[in-house]
Amino acid sequence: MPYLYQDSKPRPAAHPGAARVTHSSGKGYEQLKQECLSRGVLFEDPDFPACNSSLFFSENPPIPFVWKRPGDIVKDPKFILGGATRTDICQGDLGDCWLLAAIASLTLNEKTLARVVPLDQNFGPDYAGIFHFQFWQHNEWLDIVIDDRLPTFKGRLVFLHSAELNEFWSALLEKAYAKLNGSYESLKGGSTIEAMEDFTGGIGEMYDVKAAPDNFYEILEKALKRCSMVGCSIDTTSAAESEARTPFGLVKGHAYSVTGIEEVSYRGRQVKLIRIRNPWGEVEWNGPWSDNSAEWRSVSPSEQRRLSQAARDDGEFWMKFEDFKVHFDKVEICNLTPDALGDNTAHKWEVTIHQGSWVRGATAGGCRNFLETFWTNPQIKLHLTEKDDGQDECTFIAALMQKDRRKLKKLGAEMLTIGYSIYESPGRDGHLGKDFFRYHPSKARSKTYINLREVSHRFKLPPGDYILIPTTFEPHQEADFCLRIFSEKKAITEDLDENVAIDLPEPLHPTPGPQETEEEKQFRALFEQISGKDMEISAEELEYVLNTVLKKSKNIKFKNLSLISCRNIISLMDTSGNGKLEFSEFKLFWEKMKKWISIFLQFDSDKSGSMSSYELRGALKAAGYQLNNYLLQLIVLRYSDEQFQIEFDDFLNCLIRLENASRVFQALSAKNKEFINLNMGE
Repeated sequence: MPYLYQDSKPRPAAHPGAARVTHSSGKGYEQLKQECLSRGVLFEDPDFPACNSSLFFSENPPIPFVWKRPGDIVKDPKFILGGATRTDICQGDLGDCWLLAAIASLTLNEKTLARVVPLDQNFGPDYAGIFHFQFWQHNEWLDIVIDDRLPTFKGRLVFLHSAELNEFWSALLEKAYAKLNGSYESLKGGSTIEAMEDFTGGIGEMYDVKAAPDNFYEILEKALKRCSMVGCSIDTTSAAESEARTPFGLVKGHAYSVTGIEEVSYRGRQVKLIRIRNPWGEVEWNGPWSDNSAEWRSVSPSEQRRLSQAARDDGEFWMKFEDFKVHFDKVEICNLTPDALGDNTAHKWEVTIHQGSWVRGATAGGCRNFLETFWTNPQIKLHLTEKDDGQDECTFIAALMQKDRRKLKKLGAEMLTIGYSIYESPGRDGHLGKDFFRYHPSKARSKTYINLREVSHRFKLPPGDYILIPTTFEPHQEADFCLRIFSEKKAITEDLDENVAIDLPEPLHPTPGPQETEEEKQFRALFEQISGKDMEISAEELEYVLNTVLKKSKNIKFKNLSLISCRNIISLMDTSGNGKLEFSEFKLFWEKMKKWISIFLQFDSDKSGSMSSYELRGALKAAGYQLNNYLLQLIVLRYSDEQFQIEFDDFLNCLIRLENASRVFQALSAKNKEFINLNMGE
């Protein structure tokens, strides 16, 4: 069951300085640490205990693990030894190389590293067996506290470890990330971009170099100016090719970093170059523009100094951009949020974030293939007003993320197949209906629907208003989601989740006796028969009348109206306050109910006698009630069945409750208005 968001307004990007305390005690790292020091004990984390459930959820440990603190493994443990570097990251017996590659990239950015791994931690005099790390999750920075008990076998760490046996920051970081996701097993399988986003709060983009857009050079240039984390790699065709070296000195299946992109003056023309770094610190490209290539002899010393070009075997090298596109296959960009960048960084992104949920029967409409329900998905309006510098269009990245699926693995949850479509806005406010999508094609869409945590794509569209529809591929699939918009210039977004409004028609007046139809005469006779001499109907009598009449209807499905429902009807219609209905009150209610039956039949699109819960938004609006997604989701959960169908008695109960609630609301509003007028008059 997803979380229902009462406030769907866009949010600014979260700032890491305000990381939320997550420990079940409600206490932060410093308080927990001081308590341990004052008591003279080492911290033991009850939220992530040293037991098998923290390791695996689908199997028993294959070997007898022993949880040990670093001081029990080596004599002189250190948190960080000689700085955090890529040699501190050695994979253990867990399939989380995607995480390790991201941690290796993290070590290249000191500011980002210090935020994820607070550096004022150690095994010194104030050691208390407690450490903490900070991760981004769905527009929120979380402070994750752990104890330092680590799984070992025969006295050695089983999972991530450092090449220096007495250095433990990387092993403790992996444990904190495992706690965030529920267990070590939850870390099996993933993409480097996923972890890079959790370390930075950025948006990831993946490019197939051979099919990259024409402006790929400019995309990389802007990314590096914004201090984005950029990685690249060469595909392998088999496991045997992993880390195999090519004749040009490149390594297949290996994660490189992109550290620069420049144009250089060479023999009277401009040549585009890209700088690559091998995190091994050695093994470099040996083709054109490599460290000792002849091309550099035709470049002025001042140009070489500008490019920091030096012939050193340090793992960093330049190559021609065209050669890069020939030899490399994949590029991953993690675009950083403004808070991750220094104040002097040029070209920062503008960021807007929306939180929402897909709820079965209400807002889980599936993709455009399912037109009957597609329109019920959440809808976000995007205002693009400022063109890119020197361009006629507006650039933005839309990233749709499904939340907590890795954490929910132990409950059987899998990644859903997700994506989104973008439409030109018709220029009117409010949730767009089915007919709009029936007759209007999308302007743009995510490149594919795929079962990844996040789907992102870069767009260039003319200034204007657009509607973005985030969806799962199949309807009826539930999840929470986070939609982020990174834009070159400021873009304004708003959720088309309608405001709550009540627009009820004027009360109907019963027709005079002589104009009664045959049906109405039958009802009067029935009323007189049931009400008796007092000519008033009690709740018990009303229950009998309505159930008798409605069960005879052939075109609506109807179970039964309860006594409580009938009391609610009397509360709604009783103007005299005697707890019963006179014939005129009953007649007025019947006219109202005939209208509700007509609405119900109108939105029973398949004429099955019941109404799809996805049609409830339109049916309630026809009855005078405009609801936002939050209220709609609650009503669907209350009144629909397992097949997302609503029968007439449930629809009637819903309308009676809404009308009673609206009467109370209007009465309170009138009193408040009267109170304000009195105060203003004083």
